Amino acid sequence: MSVHEKIKLVRQSKGLTQEEVAEKLNMSVSGYGDIERGDSDLKLSKLEKIADLFGLSINDLFNLNDKGVLNLSCKQNKSNWHISSNSLDYLQVKTELEKQLLIVELKDKELTMKDREVLYLKELLEIYKHPKSNLTE
Repeated sequence: MSVHEKIKLVRQSKGLTQEEVAEKLNMSVSGYGDIERGDSDLKLSKLEKIADLFGLSINDLFNLNDKGVLNLSCKQNKSNWHISSNSLDYLQVKTELEKQLLIVELKDKELTMKDREVLYLKELLEIYKHPKSNLTE
C-alpha cells in the first residue's frame, strides 16, 4: 500500500472528509485530492503536517500495513495498553480501545465506592468502640 493510499485510509478511519482535511492544511480540496490519488509528490513538510493532523508520526504512515493496522498506545490512570494485531482493522482496534477505557472508568468508580464504604465502616467501628461518647454528641 502506498503512502497516499495510507493517508486516505487514515482520513476515512477518522471520519474526516477531504474538504475538512484540506481546510486544516490550508490547501485546496483538489490539491489535497491529488495527494490521496498519488498525483502529486509530497514534500516532507507537507507529510509532517498531514501526519500531525492525524495524530501520527511520519513513521506511522509508512508502517501501516495493507489492512490499515495501527499500533496504538493509550495512557490512562498510569496504566498502559498496547493494541497491535495484524488481523484487526482500525475500527476494530478503536472499538477495543474504547472498551478498555470504559472498563478503566468502571474500575475507577468501583474504587471510589469502595473508599466511601471503608470510611463509613470506620465511622461505625468508632461508634461501637465508644458508644457513650457518641450519644452525647
